[in-house]
Amino acid sequence: MIPAAARERASGPAHPLRQATLLSPVPDAAAVAPDLLARLQPATLNAVLALGRRRDFRSGELLFGQGDAHEGIHLIEAGVVKSYYVSEDGRELTLGFWTHGHYVGAPQVFGGGRHAWTSVAVAPTRCLELPGPELRDITTRHPDLALALIDAMVHKMQCYCALLQLLATHSMRVRLARLLAMLAARESGAVRGLSHGELASMIGSTRQWVSLTLARFQDEGLIERHTDGAYLVPEPAALAAVR
Repeated sequence: MIPAAARERASGPAHPLRQATLLSPVPDAAAVAPDLLARLQPATLNAVLALGRRRDFRSGELLFGQGDAHEGIHLIEAGVVKSYYVSEDGRELTLGFWTHGHYVGAPQVFGGGRHAWTSVAVAPTRCLELPGPELRDITTRHPDLALALIDAMVHKMQCYCALLQLLATHSMRVRLARLLAMLAARESGAVRGLSHGELASMIGSTRQWVSLTLARFQDEGLIERHTDGAYLVPEPAALAAVR
């Protein structure tokens, strides 16, 4: 089961992100999930909606925890969900912030086994909860649902493969620069609402290292600190070109 301390870290203020945030070489493509429900035939869609249960989650409330029994998936209809893994020594690695159109609960979409990581709402969030065994049964009778699920799983695998490649082949300096450039591109040239600790967990670093590197980026003219605490990125291309 996930440590109690990690569960406590999940709580916090509403999260500002409007799009999925994934540390990927192609973040814009990765942010756009295949719209599973939109691809279904009317009869299939009705069957899925009849099966699903809509649930509202408060900011900081777990959808499921690392080590919990895996019972199905959650389709995100509104809000922001953070997925993260906690190692045996308590280190946390953020896998992504997921928004509307994405689902959480990979890879066992039909349930079984235990969750390999935690997913928590970081803003008020509404999901369509689909129980695994019943979802499998509907899938056997509706090929369009099977194809939509395959496409969604392919997208999820591409996201995690890109994350693995980036973490394995790029320095932490490059990871932080790329993350800041991506966030700035989506938030009108600014990075706001994420603590140094949250940025650190997204690149597999520490809060102290992130704080020092942000100061260096400021000295190099790559970012500017605003009075409200946000970081302004005057030239995103220059930040993205950091090596």
